[in-house]
Amino acid sequence: MMIKNKIELLAPAGDMERLDYAILYGADAVYLSLKDFGMRAGAGNFDPDELKIAVKKAHEKNIKVYVTCNILPTNKQIDNIKEYLSIISESKVDALIVADMGVLAAAKKFSPEIEIHISTQAGIVNYMSANEFYKLGAKRVVLARELSLDDIKTIREKTDERLEIEAFVHGAMCVSFSGRCLLSSYLTGRDSNRGECAQPCRWSYKLVEEKRPGQYFEIFEEKDQDPKGTYILNAKDLCMIKYIDKLADSGISSLKIEGRAKSFYYVAVITNAYRQAIDIYYKNKNNFELPSWIISEVEKVSHRRYSTGFYFGKPDNGQYYKNGGYIRTCDVMATVEDSDEKYIYCTQRNKFSVSDELEIISPGKKPEIIKINKILDQDGNIIDSVAHPMMKFKIINISGEKYPKGAIIRKNNNLL
Repeated sequence: MMIKNKIELLAPAGDMERLDYAILYGADAVYLSLKDFGMRAGAGNFDPDELKIAVKKAHEKNIKVYVTCNILPTNKQIDNIKEYLSIISESKVDALIVADMGVLAAAKKFSPEIEIHISTQAGIVNYMSANEFYKLGAKRVVLARELSLDDIKTIREKTDERLEIEAFVHGAMCVSFSGRCLLSSYLTGRDSNRGECAQPCRWSYKLVEEKRPGQYFEIFEEKDQDPKGTYILNAKDLCMIKYIDKLADSGISSLKIEGRAKSFYYVAVITNAYRQAIDIYYKNKNNFELPSWIISEVEKVSHRRYSTGFYFGKPDNGQYYKNGGYIRTCDVMATVEDSDEKYIYCTQRNKFSVSDELEIISPGKKPEIIKINKILDQDGNIIDSVAHPMMKFKIINISGEKYPKGAIIRKNNNLL
């Protein structure tokens, strides 16, 4: 049963593979980009033909597609906006995400049939800005990440009810205000405002005094800091999965997962976890409580330490100074191509062997531990391990369950 005004789950799709996983694991909508005008130049992204295929795939499952056009374009880049918008229009996407006023004006002129969403890059932090964008034709605003739940409630109360509100709820956080950062441009020549950020905020820094070249001084926040330096600009990742009820109560229309440059595994696991969390909330709004397995799922993707960002006020634990790296507890071993009562048919992603204890995850289901007691290659020969990249093989289906194409077999290193 479709719930009226049910909060939307918006997942990233960096390429066709990640689009497929976002669809399979429960997204209501996806956001993606063509090769130009998007804020994730490092993602695979889509060419015009691929975009048409992507939209067709999504619409067949009643899933919406939003295309990012949220860089701050130069004069040279803006010259190509009409051609870009014509490609968007032909593909029948549902919305265009923009940050630049010139792009907004061009979209209204050349693609008036497409909804306009205002990007977080626009830095909307108050209801007056949101209302003005609505008057300019925006269907939705993606709020700046520096807002609390109370701030968002105020924006919801003081804007037209037809204006949708979107907010990031999971993924990497930028140390600079809503992604408006110049560090990458200054240090590497790669412009973060045009999708090329090198993430220098994740690097280790020391202090150098002008008259003491070559002498590096530590920057300490705490006494037990690493003497090799400090990652003083390194922001934690955002995670709000425990607070779906509070997000919904604030008036947010769409919960957005960051990660167009992340792996298909990240897209599948995080989308699946938030899908379950949202559905549980709507089944029991007055007593929302998540089972522990859903909460633990967000720990099983590569991530930095988590925080709740600005949602509960100014964060007192939003930075992590000891390193800029990721926590990784699981590795993908294989993806499922098909299954029957006897076998699970797979494609290898990493080496594993007979007797390994693995987990299999499927859309909408709790992960299941599986013991590998026999592996057969594509010709039916019994083998001890799957060691060749992308090799086809099958394992005994002990449970007899039906696993869909796109189920994932992983090794949880915490089980070792």
